[in-house]
Amino acid sequence: MTNRDPIPPAAVLVALDIAKLRNEVLIEMPGQQRRRRLSVLNNRTEHDRLIGILKAFDAPVVCAFEATGNYHRPIAWRLMEAGFDTRLVSSMALARTREALHNGWDKNDPRDAQVILHMLRWWPHRRCSDAYPAAATAKGSPLL
Repeated sequence: MTNRDPIPPAAVLVALDIAKLRNEVLIEMPGQQRRRRLSVLNNRTEHDRLIGILKAFDAPVVCAFEATGNYHRPIAWRLMEAGFDTRLVSSMALARTREALHNGWDKNDPRDAQVILHMLRWWPHRRCSDAYPAAATAKGSPLL
């Protein structure tokens, strides 16, 4: 079976654990052992800061996150608009992988970001396509 959505070998991998007020972000650069960890608030200024950090890498960037209610939509839209490759990770697969990797069901945001990063590297995921704003999905919209 062929991989239809491969990740470029020199890509920067970004895992986001989405929450209502704050997102935990884990960034893995190719060829480096250490990962960069940040917290990004759910507002435009913080999203711009994250986009600036990711654009500074001057390499392909692949972002992955779990769909969390509707909280993932603003940041997913901003990342897609900035030209980054965005991927959705299944909630059920994330929960089962977390249980298998950490030998329990206990969860926290930094741990979930680590599991999302692990899944981005090894597990199936799909490209994000549901982050369009409500105006773009309205009847008669030129974006349809």
